[in-house]
Amino acid sequence: MPCCGFLCQYETSKLVRIQSVRLGSMKWILNGFILLFICIMLLWNKKYQEFDLVVSSVATKVKGVAQTHLPGVGDVVWDMVDYSGPSQDKNSFFVVTNIIVTKNQKQGKCPEVPLRGRLCRTDSDCEKGAWSQQSHGIQTGSCVKFDVLKKTCEVSAWCPVETKTKPPRPALLAAAENFTALIKNNIRFPAFNFIRRNILPEMNDAYLRSCDRGNDSLCPIFRLGDVVREAGEKFSEMAIEGGVIGILIKWDCNLDRLMQHCLPRYSFRRLDEKESNKTLYPGLNFRYAKYNTVNGVEERTLYKAFGIRFDVMVFGQAGKFSFIQLIIYIGSTLSYYALTTILIDWLIGTSCYSAEVGQNYSERKVESVQDKQKCILCVSYVDENNIRLVKRSQKKSLQDIKPKSVQPRKEDIGHLRAVLSLLQPVVSSDHDAQPPLDRKLTPNPKPCRPAWCKCNCCTPSSVPQEELCCRWSDGACITSSPLFEQLVLQRSLLEAVLLYQDPLSSPPDRGQTAALRHCAYRQYISWRFGVPPNDTHPAIPSCCVWRIREEYPSPDGQYGGFRPARMASMQACANGEL
Repeated sequence: MPCCGFLCQYETSKLVRIQSVRLGSMKWILNGFILLFICIMLLWNKKYQEFDLVVSSVATKVKGVAQTHLPGVGDVVWDMVDYSGPSQDKNSFFVVTNIIVTKNQKQGKCPEVPLRGRLCRTDSDCEKGAWSQQSHGIQTGSCVKFDVLKKTCEVSAWCPVETKTKPPRPALLAAAENFTALIKNNIRFPAFNFIRRNILPEMNDAYLRSCDRGNDSLCPIFRLGDVVREAGEKFSEMAIEGGVIGILIKWDCNLDRLMQHCLPRYSFRRLDEKESNKTLYPGLNFRYAKYNTVNGVEERTLYKAFGIRFDVMVFGQAGKFSFIQLIIYIGSTLSYYALTTILIDWLIGTSCYSAEVGQNYSERKVESVQDKQKCILCVSYVDENNIRLVKRSQKKSLQDIKPKSVQPRKEDIGHLRAVLSLLQPVVSSDHDAQPPLDRKLTPNPKPCRPAWCKCNCCTPSSVPQEELCCRWSDGACITSSPLFEQLVLQRSLLEAVLLYQDPLSSPPDRGQTAALRHCAYRQYISWRFGVPPNDTHPAIPSCCVWRIREEYPSPDGQYGGFRPARMASMQACANGEL
């Protein structure tokens, strides 16, 4: 049972092999460079591995003790509970470096701080119960003295309100530079079920007590001053208003058995804007209070703490050999070899090679196929040596259409050789019966000459693509040429051509003129067009068509008319086929 449709078809690319030492050497050199590049990228980017992203958890512990003198308070010793602040965020820790203290605050009424010119003259300037984001309490509706020169609205708040806003310079807790932080980082790669921590198995208690990052980059204990310095900042300046420092831990792990490697790498950078004059509310600060009771009255000490927050961020991935990833990479890089073809094709088309070589290569490699809706006709005039390529029009006469391009005519040497070999015995055997080649035949001029006709021998037609003359300018018709009689109309030659094509066929009878008429059409095309361009349709002039029909008429007087048929390659004629 025969296969149906595309199920029993196979398509493959057509290749053109050029025998050239120079091009062959260039191909292998380019392929070698591409192979080298693919191998380098394979090893450099580990494209043979399957990768998994890190899953991480972080715990920190800060240690250090400092003593500072607070205005109005005196000398105070700060330990890890004091300078770490009231709470710690996930994957980060905070260290207080500067502070503003407001002592002995009680619930009561007191004048508001005159921020941004908020002064009053009478009680009518103060709205009872009003408050704003910058106020310290709720207005009572009274205007009271703030100092000798200023009056502000009275508020119900913790009194006295905080009046100092700018942090002290230098920072009160600049000694925090020598504090240390222990960072414990546990990671896991779920795809490979691999677990690791930055405190390696060989790191014991003695090692952690004595390790120094200056000599050991894997030491998990960090001096805060060194961290800020490696981030490109000065601790003494950053401690005044505070800021945010990022501690980046990167895990780049290779889990292949022969090259297993999985150790952390630490880097540091500042994450906030450090220029006070370029940002609103620079630095980092927060407030907290310590409460106590004096004589039955609750009091508090308010602290505005400035400090540095250290955010620990963990990145990384692990790779392990995967045969599937290797195959995918090799498959994706095979397309790189197309660059060799593109480059060599470009060189052939440039001045590195002659135009003849480039044209020959292009013709053998590329097969042009015209769109069926865009029929290209080729026209040959007897008073021109070129072939015009025009687009078929359903409205405009073929004679009047402007050519799309003009190409030189390619002589069909094979056809010419075969015709001469067939014509010679006919001429020698019946010399008296043939008209001399120097005698011009006089065709019958048509009584009603169409406007597009230049030779006075064309017949009017209702089909635009049949409105074609043998000439571009006025002159004699090609049917008056003795060669037209010899090559196109001579019955003995046409019968010999048909017999040449099918040696076992019988000669056509007098009434069987269709084969002779069609053979005459082909003879004219081979004579006047030579080898027509591929995917074009030769158009025979009206005068020639009707002269052939007069010589070999149809018994019923019916003709098919012009039906464009794509011309096959005339290479067959070079082999002796007409």
